[in-house]
Amino acid sequence: MNRKFDELAKGLAQSTTRRQALKKFGVGLAGMAMACFGLANRVEVGKDACKACLQWCKKTHPSADCGVLCSNACSPLVGA
Repeated sequence: MNRKFDELAKGLAQSTTRRQALKKFGVGLAGMAMACFGLANRVEVGKDACKACLQWCKKTHPSADCGVLCSNACSPLVGA
């Protein structure tokens, strides 16, 4: 375990060029942008799943609390 920590410390202590630092920063920024777009698509899918679940619940169980039954489909990100 100490060897891994030593290797990590040595890797962090090495100097990097501006070009390498900018490349890593750009890759990180691109990854963040892709993650944001992926999250937005996931929320849209969640809205459709929540709507479908609530419609099914109201038809199948009219007296039930559909928000509780559809809690997996209706995530907090959706706001339903």
